[in-house]
Amino acid sequence: MRFSKIAPAILLATAARAAPPIADGYHRAPSPIAAMIDAKPMPRVLVSPDQTSLAIIGREGLPHIATLAKPILRLAGTRIDPATDGPAEERVDWLDSLAFRSIADGREVKVALPPDTRFMAPGWSPDGRHLAFVVQEKDGLALWIADRNGVARKLIGRVNAVFEGWPYVWSPDSKALVVRVQNPDRAASPPAQAEANAPVVQENDGRAVAAWTFEDLLQNKQDEALFDFYFSGRLERVPVDGGPKTSITATGLWQNFSISPDGRYLLTERLKRPYSYVLPANLFPTEIAVSTMQGQRVRLIADRPLADDLPVDFDARARGPREEQWRSDAPATLAWVEAQDGGDPKAAVPYHDRLLEQAAPFSAAPVKLVDLRSRYYALLWGDDGVAMAIDREWKSRTETRYMIAPGRPAAARLFLTWNYQDQYGDPGMPLLRANAAGMPVMQFTPDHAGLFMTGVGAGKAGAFPFLAEAPLAGGSERRLWTAQPPYYEEVMALLDPASTEILTRRESATEPPNYMVHSGTDASPRRVTDFADPMPDFAGVRRQSVTYRRSDGLPLSGTLYLPVGYDSTRDGPLPTLLWAYPAEFTDASVAGQTVDDGNRFIRPRWFSDLYLATRGYAVLDDPAMPIVGEQGAEPNDTYVQQLSADAKAAIDAVVALGIADRGRIAVGGHSYGAFMTANLLAHTDYFRAGLALSGAYNRTLTPFGFQAEQRTYWQAPDVYRAMSPFNFADRIKAPILLMHGEADDNPGTFPIQSERMYAALKGQGATVRYVVLPHEAHWYEAEESTQETLWQMTDWLDRYVKPAAGTVSGPAGAKQTPR
Repeated sequence: MRFSKIAPAILLATAARAAPPIADGYHRAPSPIAAMIDAKPMPRVLVSPDQTSLAIIGREGLPHIATLAKPILRLAGTRIDPATDGPAEERVDWLDSLAFRSIADGREVKVALPPDTRFMAPGWSPDGRHLAFVVQEKDGLALWIADRNGVARKLIGRVNAVFEGWPYVWSPDSKALVVRVQNPDRAASPPAQAEANAPVVQENDGRAVAAWTFEDLLQNKQDEALFDFYFSGRLERVPVDGGPKTSITATGLWQNFSISPDGRYLLTERLKRPYSYVLPANLFPTEIAVSTMQGQRVRLIADRPLADDLPVDFDARARGPREEQWRSDAPATLAWVEAQDGGDPKAAVPYHDRLLEQAAPFSAAPVKLVDLRSRYYALLWGDDGVAMAIDREWKSRTETRYMIAPGRPAAARLFLTWNYQDQYGDPGMPLLRANAAGMPVMQFTPDHAGLFMTGVGAGKAGAFPFLAEAPLAGGSERRLWTAQPPYYEEVMALLDPASTEILTRRESATEPPNYMVHSGTDASPRRVTDFADPMPDFAGVRRQSVTYRRSDGLPLSGTLYLPVGYDSTRDGPLPTLLWAYPAEFTDASVAGQTVDDGNRFIRPRWFSDLYLATRGYAVLDDPAMPIVGEQGAEPNDTYVQQLSADAKAAIDAVVALGIADRGRIAVGGHSYGAFMTANLLAHTDYFRAGLALSGAYNRTLTPFGFQAEQRTYWQAPDVYRAMSPFNFADRIKAPILLMHGEADDNPGTFPIQSERMYAALKGQGATVRYVVLPHEAHWYEAEESTQETLWQMTDWLDRYVKPAAGTVSGPAGAKQTPR
């Protein structure tokens, strides 16, 4: 099916009557939504490594569709801009201004950038004197740096930023950067079109090679040539003082690279052939090695083959060394992980992963740091006597933390274990700070007897972040500081461990996020920034938390947004939209946790459902939709039943408040929320209409797992069939709006999902509209697409939900009333 490249394609099917014709081109969302969509977002803030300055970085608003329409290449799971050797526009949150502000006195210095400068990937030097960033130029990308005096200058052009992550790293002494640049010897690009003169052949030799439904994969020899051309580059050392640049490596597919803390060695990941047509680049054959900063090979860590034999399991991993990294607190010591189960978490072994380390000159045998009972998750460094290793098991949602002594590898002890979905029991994480080499290390208390910890501090009454001291010897942590109502205030930096002077980011329901300094001797915090509300038109929208219970007693909650000036006694019940996203749990007590978010500063962005509160609707945002599996049961075995019970409980709650009109309730969601929407319309009579954006509706098209489901279609065919609303299209009687980005890049939500669902609904005589947004991926980016999406959502609800119950004609002329 082909659609216009300059306007959204809109298909309609109604059994009773069609909507009025929609003009060519994009619609602008109704007032006041249109103006709010155009609001400039709040800036990004980066704290300097020495914790004396803030980099305040302006962000562009939504791009125009013409920008997204620029030619891109989709290669090996990545979308790139061939004109710049960088990521495609949809993958970048472009920045447009830069200033430095002193934390001590608030003095601000603006950086003088050329007009219309767009940049990305900002990163402080380890000494905090410079900020590096990558600037988009007419014919490519360039690396720039700016100093705290406001002077910015270009260091090098031809930057290759096609791989994920920054295309540069700072040297630990802050005197140079290692930069990935384009292959200087490359000729003209191969033509982008696929070969037409030869068949494309894929073959399997009898091995079980299962894979998720990845997008944007290589498809033929021409794609392989394009991948080589654009992803190949060299690593160069670029001095900050303008000295001569030197090549470190030959041309290759340098996916990742990092410098040892002493500045002597370079750790690299280089991709190799053979490539795959069913897997993305991060699973291609990979060579992991250490070289000197002059490019001389010192140690081959791993020569990993194509990872095309991974079991279908979220905890499956490739064989051999992985997750390689430098020890942050040592001059030049490597650490990495190796699976002890062949990469299969279902294997019956006492330990599933092993952490190893090896110090320069990398000639001695690697030393075991610790064996992990579950899959490696993270490694936090402190010093020779203290590090924290963390593992997680997906099936049980269990996280375990171990304290290890890198200088005494045999010593390891359990620190804590918890369900990482448990909001109330979240212990927080160690507070990190950059050391002299710019590497993150845990912050110890002044007596070195404990670690500083920060966490969200969630409870039923709300989330109040904290700073705590956790004894290294074990035992209860001691709270040193906790955010106080009405604020949500998170710790960004510990400025003085002795006095516990801290830098925080503070917000409330009415105050936008700003940075504050708290001192133990100050009665009130000192403000460092003064960012204004970017969307004052939304300020009058009222917000309240709603708590209620499911029919089985499970506590649930959602956040209700009400129109400006609304009074339930005077105005009566409102048309209401439930906008949700289901989540799977293995523990009902965790699934039933409710957290009041009344101290958060909330403003809509992109195609948020919250905008509808400015158009006369009550919006119940993110009502809990838990799908719980306990005592060995899989959550999805009772997906439809639990989802229906979740929805009924939410509806009953808002109706009981006198806010929602039971005869005028819609349901909507994006991605898995769209899947939820279609299922609720197919299996319940609760809703008058639905909004389903970029969803998947036929689970047989994702046969090797989806969302939190690890079983394959052949292991659980009844579950796949029961969860697919496509199979029940004949039961969907309420009007449904389907929308999808034409270039959806999310595994599992290929546009064909909406295309086939529309065809099924149309064939059953449903009232349905299908809107395809040109050039858009899974998350819609362009301003025009956002305006169009909010127009479509508003138009659909105004047409089928806002009118009084019984006044809207539905299928076969029947009146739409709740069943």
